Amino acid sequence: MTHYPMYPYYSKEDKCYEQPISFPPQHQDRQPGLEYLMDPPPIYENPAYRGSGKLAGKVAIVTGGDSGIGRAVAIAFAKEGADVVVAYLYEQPDADVTAARIRQLGQRCLPIRIDVRSKSNCQSIVDAALGTYGKLNILVNNVGVQYPQQKLTDISEEQLLQTYQTNIFSYFFMAQAALPHLTRGDSIINTASITAYQGSKNLIDYSSTKGAIVSFTRSFALNVVEEGIRVNAVAPGPIWTPLIVSSYNAQEVSVFGLDTPMKRAGQPFELAPAYVYLASDDSRFVTGETMHINGGDFITS
Repeated sequence: MTHYPMYPYYSKEDKCYEQPISFPPQHQDRQPGLEYLMDPPPIYENPAYRGSGKLAGKVAIVTGGDSGIGRAVAIAFAKEGADVVVAYLYEQPDADVTAARIRQLGQRCLPIRIDVRSKSNCQSIVDAALGTYGKLNILVNNVGVQYPQQKLTDISEEQLLQTYQTNIFSYFFMAQAALPHLTRGDSIINTASITAYQGSKNLIDYSSTKGAIVSFTRSFALNVVEEGIRVNAVAPGPIWTPLIVSSYNAQEVSVFGLDTPMKRAGQPFELAPAYVYLASDDSRFVTGETMHINGGDFITS
């Protein structure tokens, strides 16, 4: 059994749980990566979190919902009473775990294996949600890839297209497909990144797509505000997800997140309540905003 430096956290019942501070060296060759192969696995659910019906009767689509942040969000939504459509690329074992947990919580889940870089595929996801559940209330755009490169000239045309098609084009396509079926009080939430604000010397193309997501969120929010539809974003700092082990080398993984003021990476479950807030009526006066969850990195928003 592997042992890790651990960080304790406490539930409302004062029960103590622990999460790792650092991680053993590891790498996966294919993005966005497989959660079930990670050591240790990400913590996607806070056992102390109790839903209160904030999303009762709602239907949500979560792209990249099989693992990482997407899984944590999908499960938190289910705890709040939502049925969830989980779109994923190839990560069948991870998607099965997510779907099983949502159903265990008493909610319905529709997993869809599909590539969201295609506009027609994005339309297919929305059509499947409507065909299965009869409505749509929440869209979470959450897919992403990143390919670190030392120099701008190392970024190939193929990589640039892959990064933009995945990280921002899919957000446009999903929003375009979902929008005609959203009504007053419904919500769209986009996953941005701290790199949109701080930059990243080895993630130039990735950071630029995340900046595009922030601007897309602000502009789109203004465009639909009179319809009563809210559009917001979450900008995570370093979070322990499959994307990390599939984009960084083993040595970089071993020190991942240690440079934050909190001296650790975040876990997916620590972001999920922000998405619940932005999806629910609690945030009825919030649109065009980006919530920063990054372990204390103070940035200009």
